[in-house]
Amino acid sequence: MQGPGTSTLSSSEVAKPAARIIGRYALYDVLAAGGMATVHIGRLIGPVGFSRTVAIKRLHPRYAGDPEFVSMFLEEARIVARIRHPHVVPMLDVVATQGELFLVMEYVAGESLARLAQMAAESGARVPLRVSIAVLSGLLQGLHAAHEARDEHGVALGIVHRDVSPQNVIVGGDGQSRVLDFGIAKAAGRVQTTADGQVKGKLAYMAPEQLRGGEVTRKVDIYAASVVLWELLAGKRLFEAENEGAVLTKVLLEEIVAPSVAAKTSSLALDPETIQGLERLDAITVRGLRRDPTERFETAREMALALEACIPPATASEVSAWVERVASATLLRRAEDLAAIESDAFTNPHATLDSTGRASQPVEKSEPTAARRKRGPLLLVVAAIVAVGLAGAVAILLLTRPPVSHVSVAPQPTQSAPAPAASPTATPDAPTAVSSAPPPVAAAEPPPSAEAPHSATGTKRVKPAARPRPAPGCDPPYTWDDDGRKHYKPECL
Repeated sequence: MQGPGTSTLSSSEVAKPAARIIGRYALYDVLAAGGMATVHIGRLIGPVGFSRTVAIKRLHPRYAGDPEFVSMFLEEARIVARIRHPHVVPMLDVVATQGELFLVMEYVAGESLARLAQMAAESGARVPLRVSIAVLSGLLQGLHAAHEARDEHGVALGIVHRDVSPQNVIVGGDGQSRVLDFGIAKAAGRVQTTADGQVKGKLAYMAPEQLRGGEVTRKVDIYAASVVLWELLAGKRLFEAENEGAVLTKVLLEEIVAPSVAAKTSSLALDPETIQGLERLDAITVRGLRRDPTERFETAREMALALEACIPPATASEVSAWVERVASATLLRRAEDLAAIESDAFTNPHATLDSTGRASQPVEKSEPTAARRKRGPLLLVVAAIVAVGLAGAVAILLLTRPPVSHVSVAPQPTQSAPAPAASPTATPDAPTAVSSAPPPVAAAEPPPSAEAPHSATGTKRVKPAARPRPAPGCDPPYTWDDDGRKHYKPECL
């Protein structure tokens, strides 16, 4: 992944996995570095073990306090969030924490078009024509989606990328090319506009009207994409000079030759079939490079369709095979680094990043996975011991509780108690007979404060703590005299 004016780091330069936590994300190795921002591998850490690899663009701390840079950084997020197309790297989130800004983007496992063309040239090969058409068609389709983007009310945003270059096109392992880095894009309703006379972008890919300070429309992106196409076909740079002044002069004044003519002076090998294909593409390429914007293609999609009609583009699987063949070593090392990061995402110490974006000494440590695994069974054992102890305490309490007998009893007559009601066959002087048969329903247990009566058979009291009934004539055990004084009965003492 690339940032504004960034250059890709080789995998051998990538630091070992060490994370800095920013909100829901873990920030890892640097993928690309530039003057304004760095791009890192990141991991979204979600609930229940969910995680996802992302790319995180980090604005350099020295720019985080500059309102213009902060505005431009946030505008990129706002703009890209409105573009939904498979040939544009999507923006996922914005994080502002500890005085810094981070843009979270989708991670694309691939390489920039600039690096792929360079690696192919180093091996003495040029980018195959059909692969070039497929990559440029995807680039133009993504640009067209940006040009046509609208806000939530359906109003056209008028987005212009303004920095189209091989560094800002990434070709994934899936064979799809994608546009990225809308950091200096122009759009309607921007919070901050470019200062008068201020030029932003790479000079060698900027349209003449853009350099002259004229109106910036979608035609400048079509021009820049045509420069990229010319360089892929010719196998060398279109505007190359020792300094920016010389580059500026060439862009404004130098006559542009057809790519098929320039390819014959390149050091890369040419075969007759490739020359024929280049000649068929000359007219399309030169039209896109017209200095007069009105003479170029009206839309990026129109140019993409013209390229596909001229030479059939390579399929996604063919582009993927070419990427893996050209950048196999780089992609393999990056895949190994990514695997190490993914396996370490939850056990690595939380570390900060130094001024170069490298991971420094950890400042906060998380509990190792092994310790968490050992702690789980220990907690289960402790819980089991506590449960057994509680069960034993309840059992002892139940065993030591006094027994309660539910015994059927009949009241024993006393002199002070009133005589029971006479039955139809009984006489008033006859004693009350106690039935030997048990009553139909067992007597209920008396309340704790009540006295338990004796059973008819002389069994002991139901409650041992109950007091015996008072002797005859001792209820109450005292009398009152005429002066209101209480006198206890001697027989009741």
